[in-house]
Amino acid sequence: MRISLKRRSVPPIWQRLLLPISAILLAVLLSSILIIWAGADVLKAWYLVFSGSLGSRYVFFETLVKMSPLVFTGLAVAVAFRAKFWNIGAEGQLYAGAFAAAALGVVPLDLPKVVHIPILLIGGFVLGGLLGAFPGYLKARFKADDVVTTLLMNYIIIYLLGALLDGPWRDPATMWPHSPHIAESAIYPIFFARSRVHLGVLLMLVAAAIIYVMMEKTTLGYRIKAVGENPRASEFGGIPANRVIVTAAFLSGGLAGLAGVGEVCAIQRYLIIGISPGYGFFGIVIAMLGRLHPIGVVLAAFYFAMIISGAESMSRITKVPVYLAEVIQGITLLTMLLAMVFDRYRLKIEFKKR
Repeated sequence: MRISLKRRSVPPIWQRLLLPISAILLAVLLSSILIIWAGADVLKAWYLVFSGSLGSRYVFFETLVKMSPLVFTGLAVAVAFRAKFWNIGAEGQLYAGAFAAAALGVVPLDLPKVVHIPILLIGGFVLGGLLGAFPGYLKARFKADDVVTTLLMNYIIIYLLGALLDGPWRDPATMWPHSPHIAESAIYPIFFARSRVHLGVLLMLVAAAIIYVMMEKTTLGYRIKAVGENPRASEFGGIPANRVIVTAAFLSGGLAGLAGVGEVCAIQRYLIIGISPGYGFFGIVIAMLGRLHPIGVVLAAFYFAMIISGAESMSRITKVPVYLAEVIQGITLLTMLLAMVFDRYRLKIEFKKR
């Protein structure tokens, strides 16, 4: 018996829409086995996940708050991957944006919010973008492996910030290893009373809309997709592939940087090393689950935020470890990759006669 993969023709639109849904359902099924193994009632556990993330006004708003950095890092990875720039450095780029926000936020400029906050957003986007563009340039100019360079940049930026926060930038008031508090004018406004729904929740939707228009309606978006499909053919058609790769890398890093700005200006209000629980790495899973499409990224980020919020509620009541949320995320990535394989290929089984 011989088993091989045979490439399919272009799948219909309904099959492409069904792909992430089937991946999620398979991930839920596999995760249910782990919940049963942990000794919990699986139906009650999943009920607690959904009620703990959507069951009341407060928990729904908290889900939206957790969703904001996930959308930004998901969009960052999606833009880079569309250009075949394998950006594994969104975590470090998030920290770069957070550093810019913390540095610009403590400066006593005595500015109104409508002026100060855009300065922080621009600073975070530019610094995150530069951190992304550097490995993009290394790939374009020297053919350096972008997976390795972007991954290593995470550790460089995080350890540099750790040395800074544990040394000269340590809060002089408390001597804790975090930066001084940002100014009042640098704090994101809150939209609803008795909630943490902040400006970043609106900005994530604006960013998704902008990326959608850019990718689908502009020359730059066409060039990014063309280079992602075939760089050499793009060069032959007059598209400067290397320049497009660096541009996509800059945009990717900038979007991840905006996630860091939001975490400083809305959640922590100062910079700490633990400001991200891994949002940059979550962004890879979200981008893949969303099929590298801005709308898909928003929906995938909402699913992940729901799992993160609901897992905390489930853990408190059923005693299932809260780390199961990360397991579910990993299983979802694996099932999505498996679904993508069978979306493009089908199994071909041949029996040889003796």
